[in-house]
Amino acid sequence: MLIGSSIPMERVAHLVRLAAPRRSTVLITGETGTGKEVAARAIHSASVCANRPFVAVNCGAIPSNLIEAELFGHVRGAFTGAIQSRAGRFEEAHGGTIFLDEIGELPLDVQAKLLRVLQEREVQRLGSSETLSLDIRVIAATNCDLPDSVRRRQFREDLFYRLNVVPLRMPTLRERASDIPLLANHFIEMICRTEHLSRKKLDDASEEALVTYSWPGNVRQLQHAVEMAVVLSGDRYELTPEDFALPVQHEDRCLNIDEGVRVTRAGLNFDETVNRFERQIIEQALSLCAGNKARTAELLQMRRTTLLAKLKSLGLSIGIDSVQSACA
Repeated sequence: MLIGSSIPMERVAHLVRLAAPRRSTVLITGETGTGKEVAARAIHSASVCANRPFVAVNCGAIPSNLIEAELFGHVRGAFTGAIQSRAGRFEEAHGGTIFLDEIGELPLDVQAKLLRVLQEREVQRLGSSETLSLDIRVIAATNCDLPDSVRRRQFREDLFYRLNVVPLRMPTLRERASDIPLLANHFIEMICRTEHLSRKKLDDASEEALVTYSWPGNVRQLQHAVEMAVVLSGDRYELTPEDFALPVQHEDRCLNIDEGVRVTRAGLNFDETVNRFERQIIEQALSLCAGNKARTAELLQMRRTTLLAKLKSLGLSIGIDSVQSACA
């Protein structure tokens, strides 16, 4: 389910393998379109509850006046229009996994009730005093900065810590550019199979255009772009850049390194901070070059032997040679 051999995706897959057998709550973060639900389904599929329900709830798509009844259920007569009792999404997920997408959109009053459900593993339907025990795995996801929401008192701090037991960040497509050909070909095959079309492929110019594009909408945008290209290609076997109609980009792709380091009276660990920056720079350069060390050294304007020494000192040498080289 998780497609990609880049270093960021290897880390995601590793964490999924570690988290899947446990019952710990997982909080998945990342930009829109990075595949947070795919990661949640991967965790569920690799767990002992794989044959049990997986219930996905988009918390941002449910009206605030209905979300409590949607999550926890209600009994007949609990509110106007409740003509019969109904199980909530938590009950539906009993024995399996509930996936709470866009968790940052929950109203504060519902957050308090959700916190109790997570702590006690039991739920009460709206309008009922009966308590129902739950055997459930909770996975939440958000594209919001929840710590910032906590600081602005828009998200409960205790709920954040209850959810953030196992944090999993989904990388942007910009951070895993070497995976773009794999993803594009996967979508081509999937779309052609669904539409009963003959197999198509990317030409070299299309692959280059896709890899160098910034993809602000991430994997979801790539999937839609591939679908459009398949349609526009007609009966042609190869997809060309014109089929994708991607905007021309003139700006250089920057490494976007976080420069928010401040020296306070408490001091900081200089070596650790410098190593963190070096790791970020090298990892992003490796990702841009699909793990090819010679190309990475050229991109960073350093000798290959210097790069190898850096990889060894930072503990990044393991697994790099296994990444396919797309820039050789």
